[in-house]
Amino acid sequence: MLAPSTAESKKLEASLNPSKIMQIGMGFWPAKTLLTAVKFGLFTHLGQQPLSGKEIKEKLGLNCSLRHVFDWLDTLVSLGFLERKGLWQDAVYSNAEDTGSFLDKNKPAYMGGILEMSDARLYSHWRYLDEGLLTGLPQNEGKGTPHGNMEFFSELYKDENKLREFINAMRGIQTGNFIALAEKFDFSRYSSVLDIGGADGWLSIQICLRHPAIRCTTFDLPPVQPLAEKLIAHFNLSDRIQTVSGDFLKAPFPRADIITMGNILHGMNEEAKEQLLKKVYDALPENGVFIAIENIIDDDRRQNTFGLLMSLNMLIENGDAFDYSMADFSKWAKKAGFSRIETKALTGPASAAIAYK
Repeated sequence: MLAPSTAESKKLEASLNPSKIMQIGMGFWPAKTLLTAVKFGLFTHLGQQPLSGKEIKEKLGLNCSLRHVFDWLDTLVSLGFLERKGLWQDAVYSNAEDTGSFLDKNKPAYMGGILEMSDARLYSHWRYLDEGLLTGLPQNEGKGTPHGNMEFFSELYKDENKLREFINAMRGIQTGNFIALAEKFDFSRYSSVLDIGGADGWLSIQICLRHPAIRCTTFDLPPVQPLAEKLIAHFNLSDRIQTVSGDFLKAPFPRADIITMGNILHGMNEEAKEQLLKKVYDALPENGVFIAIENIIDDDRRQNTFGLLMSLNMLIENGDAFDYSMADFSKWAKKAGFSRIETKALTGPASAAIAYK
């Protein structure tokens, strides 16, 4: 095959557009611009009333020049996170519609917790993705101490502030998925649910709010139990949702018709995934169901970019952990003994992988 001529090469180069390369390669610029706004509570302040640049500067205690405040705010306007009327000193800023719904802490749909954690933890850890790829070792708080299969939670949960930050983050990223699952899956055919790694009980709450006859148990490490009990009581569901503490890798599971896990399997290596699925299968009654809520990667590994990135995040967090496709899940579930496998799309890149005993 003949190589293209110099003229043809120049013509080809002229038709190509490098904007995608720049957008992704410099993606930390807009990311940090948004994360800083979330950290400062900008969208919560603007949820109360529109503000001028000078008012925002004063409320947030910013000591940079007013021009740089305008640069920051107008970047958020250009990215679609803020609305603006006027220009410069005459400008008045307010939240865009979606920003006001999801990034105002006073709104029930607030999902900024995952962004707060990303800013406080993940942003700095991802700096070492190259080292993670070279070594296969975690690059988070436990860097330098080999561990995996969710063991970093034991360290993370020792710090009450980090624990609360992490729990809020998980609630934020999973709220839409939990609601979608509670509405799409027919829980009315079953009497009990056990949520493994249930954190503050948010999935159990969503299920019980929509299915009045079902009872749930949320199972997680001991430091999480007070947070779960408080949130469950807030929704007046203490009589229907039980909290149980323990290490789900070691302790026996309470009995239930359905066992659920939200973003649990992806934190383990393949051997641990298979062992946990077998443990779930053995704990379920006949006709029992296992549901994994994850950012399931498409089998062709071309479409679910977020799922692939999440798998890299598991390298950062756990070293040998990874996200997976439905083909992977089906293989492990059938090996454990499950007879039928299906999937339900939830919100965004997330799906429910469902296995029936």
